[in-house]
Amino acid sequence: MAKQPALFTHRPYWAKRFGVAPFLPMSRAEMEALGWDSCDVIIVTGDAYIDHPSFGMAIIGRLLESHGFRVGIIAQPDWTSAEAFRALGEPNLYFGVTGGNMDSMVNRYTADRRLRHNDSYTPDDEGGKRPDRAVTVYAQRCREAFRGVPVIVGGIEASLRRIAHFDYWSDKVRRSVLLDSKADLLIYGNAERAIVDLTHRIARGEKPAEITDLRGTAVARSTVPEGWEEEDWSAIGETPVKTKGEQVVVRLPSYDQVLADPALYAQASRTLHLESNPGNARPLIQRHGNREVWLNPPPIPLETAELDRVYEMPYARGPHPSYGNKRIPAWEMIRFSVNIMRGCFGGCSFCSITEHEGRIIQNRSEDSILREVEAIRDKTDGFTGIISDLGGPTANMWRLACKDKQTESVCRRLSCVFPGICKNLNTDHEPLIRLYRKARAIAGVKRVFVASGLRYDLAVRSPAYVKELVSHHVGGYLKIAPEHTEDGPLSKMMKPGLESYDRFKALFDKYSKAAGKEQYLIPYFIAAHPGTSDKDMLHLALWLKRNGYRADQVQAFLPSPMSLASAMYHSERNPLKPLHLENAEIVSTAKGLKQRRLHKAFLRYHDAENWPLLRDALKKMGRADLIGPSKTHLIPAWQPKGTGQGGGEGARTGRKHKEQIFKTQHSRPEKGRKRRGKPR
Repeated sequence: MAKQPALFTHRPYWAKRFGVAPFLPMSRAEMEALGWDSCDVIIVTGDAYIDHPSFGMAIIGRLLESHGFRVGIIAQPDWTSAEAFRALGEPNLYFGVTGGNMDSMVNRYTADRRLRHNDSYTPDDEGGKRPDRAVTVYAQRCREAFRGVPVIVGGIEASLRRIAHFDYWSDKVRRSVLLDSKADLLIYGNAERAIVDLTHRIARGEKPAEITDLRGTAVARSTVPEGWEEEDWSAIGETPVKTKGEQVVVRLPSYDQVLADPALYAQASRTLHLESNPGNARPLIQRHGNREVWLNPPPIPLETAELDRVYEMPYARGPHPSYGNKRIPAWEMIRFSVNIMRGCFGGCSFCSITEHEGRIIQNRSEDSILREVEAIRDKTDGFTGIISDLGGPTANMWRLACKDKQTESVCRRLSCVFPGICKNLNTDHEPLIRLYRKARAIAGVKRVFVASGLRYDLAVRSPAYVKELVSHHVGGYLKIAPEHTEDGPLSKMMKPGLESYDRFKALFDKYSKAAGKEQYLIPYFIAAHPGTSDKDMLHLALWLKRNGYRADQVQAFLPSPMSLASAMYHSERNPLKPLHLENAEIVSTAKGLKQRRLHKAFLRYHDAENWPLLRDALKKMGRADLIGPSKTHLIPAWQPKGTGQGGGEGARTGRKHKEQIFKTQHSRPEKGRKRRGKPR
């Protein structure tokens, strides 16, 4: 791989003389006001343009601007023709295409494959402003707009579709998006290092097709380059001969193979995840017809000083003025929050954070975080003294890392905390406690909340942290995600057992009482995850009833591209373990609509609409003893008039999609609505 210099050490491009734009331009008029005759790079995105470090297009745009490049933004263009892609003229270097902060299919469809009618990343929450498979559609329109201009694809949609992947919405394995989009190059993961090096090299005259040695990129090739040795992992049950050369590429099962054999799909998924540590990952190669998709190793994580500069670039910290007073829900959600880190070493099999951001935590410095709190106080309209979240992908992984860099560089564990917390993991929460105290001591700051998901199996290692959190940073409710109660599904999710939850709840209740506060845990659960049986869901429902939880809305498992859980869903094999041709572990999977509805119905056992479905299921399971009038029964034998006709949970159609929140009898009523009846 090419040795990449530190992020901000390149010689600035000549256009640095134009200075900093108040907003990156979205029109020719804005370009002219800046004195530009053209853009060097044009970013096309599926999201509204918000100039804030929580949005990918802003980070990449401002980063390239800091290197002297003129960057324009085309946000949510009309994709029905190429005209909207000509709005800023022809870019001098390339088009950069991203689907946005979410995969476009996850953004547009529910777990039941129903079209969402809203979009949090669009002004006024309006749905339908981005196409299905936005990266592919946008890239092709860029080609139509200006033939011969290079197209670079990136962002989470490209990251999670960088090899042959199972696509839940079409229920089939699709090719790498690099080939479907006909892009010149794909950048995966956190793109800062790759995009800076790539842009400077293109500016110096190199063609994207010649730039094949950048970490965090995927390129298409016709053959394996001379001098490279292959280590073939394309077969199940066969250990390849280990190669000792300096240039080794790992061969995955081909697209045709994973298309035909789900077990080989699981093999490819397992191999990719084992080759995800930047310290020891090798290039991967996967045959697609007569072409090879070549994945270079993951990017080297940013150092703290580099990440600080990325987050402290001159963002306008708000939506582009062209949106006027329109409300953008994604902006409203994060406008008073601070992201303190990147990455997650939890390795939850259903989550895509690891595939995109990696397991190594990238930390901002304490000073940088506190400066952003002050910037919110001083520059963000509507600030009332409340920081809504001081967190990240996981609330309490800031400054947690492997104790030994050498050990970290050779590790191939899929998770640092499953099946147990690694002995080499530093779990000291004291730096985070100090950060919380300094943040809430800033003048003008009244409260600092922690709203990001908490890893409670780590938190119980530091009772002092739990005390600090509960005493000062919980707004009455704290969301945590046990996801299930049963060992079967938990083992496939790579989540801790319920014992950790019980220990955390005991500490939470203890310190809430000591602080004189009435506070509650809001647990999140997933229905229909691979490895979950009907019996598992029944046991979860009984646990919920015993503990007084009533879910207002529930989330069914959604197989996102490239996750390990999606490989389980598609292949019905377990890629967390070596795969075998004989005596293979079969993973039970709820794929049919009726069974998925049943699993969701168990989570909402208290909803009369679900009782007919649950009664039938309980009788078939031999558990009719759970049907009756007492507290020991799960559901009653009687049916309220006018209910139970809709087919149960998930069968209703035509409703506007809302955020999936696990509410309980302790949840506050929605603003403007009266609570009916008393909590039970």
